[in-house]
Amino acid sequence: MDGQKNKRIAVVTHKLDAYSETFIHAQIKFLPADMVLHGGLLPTMVGEKSILSTNMKKMNRITYFLYKKEIFTLEKAIIQLIKEKKINVVLAQYGPVGVAILPICKKANLPLVVHFHGFDASHFKTLQKYAAGYREMFEYAKAIIVVSEKMAEALKNIACPFNKLILNHYGVNEIFFLAKPLYESDTFFAMGRFVEKKGPEFSIRAFAKVASQFPSARLYMAGDGPLLESCKNLVAELSLSKSVFFPGIIKHEMVPGFMQKSIAFVQHSIVAESGDSEGTPVAIMEASAAGLPVIATIHAGIPDVILDGVTGILVPEKDIDKMADAMRQILSNKAFARNMGEAGRKRMLSKFTMDRYISLLQKVLNT
Repeated sequence: MDGQKNKRIAVVTHKLDAYSETFIHAQIKFLPADMVLHGGLLPTMVGEKSILSTNMKKMNRITYFLYKKEIFTLEKAIIQLIKEKKINVVLAQYGPVGVAILPICKKANLPLVVHFHGFDASHFKTLQKYAAGYREMFEYAKAIIVVSEKMAEALKNIACPFNKLILNHYGVNEIFFLAKPLYESDTFFAMGRFVEKKGPEFSIRAFAKVASQFPSARLYMAGDGPLLESCKNLVAELSLSKSVFFPGIIKHEMVPGFMQKSIAFVQHSIVAESGDSEGTPVAIMEASAAGLPVIATIHAGIPDVILDGVTGILVPEKDIDKMADAMRQILSNKAFARNMGEAGRKRMLSKFTMDRYISLLQKVLNT
């Protein structure tokens, strides 16, 4: 290699979800990625094209029938693409994707870096299913990226070598630093997938305890997911339909506008029954960068980025009363909210920018 800046990077991910996986899109854009493979644990797509259809033109009919097993045909096609694009290192998103792409990296003699994000380091069945695969992957990979101290500890506990663990908290898109909240509204804002580990029903129940005391208080919960309908039913059951609103999925560039009109960001993350946990929630980091105090739980990587009593208020998981108390504190003292919000923005600017996140990732990939 001619220096350390010339390595060509293939990003491999199970899917390209523009809604909830903004951190992967940031990597693709800013590293930048020279090739993006996606469409399953073992990828079937390169960009917008099928890997097999792209490569079948280069395989004669006899060769195709010799390799009847699709997985083998796909492996050969991926290796061929990697060689054509002169890829020097593979960045796999999520542990199971790392396990799936591992045999290809070995055959192609390519370095592998695996980026963990959340469920892949906590979900009980995932850890059980991939136990052997993770061990083999940990042994081969040049580095394992984690996004919280708690995640690093979890992977150490399942035999990931300490010297391969790289803690790299996500970076915040610069558009959030441009938000200018006035700290005058009584509106709380939440954003994320409506799934168990985000604890949306706990946020609603906490808000319900506050709404009677503060009639002007509002809660906007953006996003979609399997628990959305049950949350809407809960709002109706609690007679909060005029106070809690569900705007659906919001385009990323529109989110700072919602935050600017809010007094605080709320998220009641919990460990799901399945063991599924957050990594470090990007929305919480974005809210802090936008100058909002954050009301959240002592969960996963949240304490890594939000300082209790300084840039937000952290409460124990499933403690609705303490979350309600935190909301009351914010509504009762707007100056307190402003001080925490401004302190949060300063902390994000100093420690959690996108430039810092990408720079460390590039360093790991290029070493």
